[in-house]
Amino acid sequence: MRTMLLFFALILTTSFTTSYAQTADEVITKYLTAMGGVDNLKKLEGIKMTAKVNQGGMDIPLDIYNLKDGRQMTVVNFQGKVIKQGVFDGTNLWGTNFMTMKAEKNDAETTEMFKTSLGDFPDPFLNYSAKGYKVELIGKETVEGTETFKIKLTKKPLTIEGKTEENVSFYFFDAEDFIPILVESEIKVGPAKGQISQITMSDYQEVNGLFFPFALGQGVKGAGSQPIVITKIELNPQVDPKEFVFTEEK
Repeated sequence: MRTMLLFFALILTTSFTTSYAQTADEVITKYLTAMGGVDNLKKLEGIKMTAKVNQGGMDIPLDIYNLKDGRQMTVVNFQGKVIKQGVFDGTNLWGTNFMTMKAEKNDAETTEMFKTSLGDFPDPFLNYSAKGYKVELIGKETVEGTETFKIKLTKKPLTIEGKTEENVSFYFFDAEDFIPILVESEIKVGPAKGQISQITMSDYQEVNGLFFPFALGQGVKGAGSQPIVITKIELNPQVDPKEFVFTEEK
């Protein structure tokens, strides 16, 4: 964005801010249209993604579930064992401990951080204003040779170790077709705290009138990423509710 003289910026603060917000809204509107339209997105009740991730030359199959009511889980099939990760049953966030192979709840703080994103299905930009989210167009930026619009999404704040922190992500939308190709956000907890998480998205394909990326990459900025290949996407899948429920094991 062109640099303005200070006095000019002060005089036009109100009108400039309004125009800026409208420009961000325009990008989001075109994005939601490109993905299949607001009406089609609102009809979604759930998504099941069948995928595979390569570890040490071995393809590990995954089933990833996300439902409109907030329930979700990733099911890993590894050497004949079924391992569940990132499971939310409506109350508890839990997963299988790789050492004991028993179900364990996440701590209270992690669970509350997760709950700040409840209601984001199927897309955090859908009715974002009603959720109390804010979007801001930062400008244009080139990502691996592709010109993009960089949008800042500010969601509900997080509480980490008793302190309130911003909950911000940056989305990079292809300037030609308005589909997102990269998402960046600061890692707030764990060994990688303070580093930038990156999620890449490509190979968009149509599924019943909606478009989804079939190639994902997840990692830390400057340290490479782990590719995830989606082989199938099923909309509104039938899932046994018991699959999500945390069961205390003795």
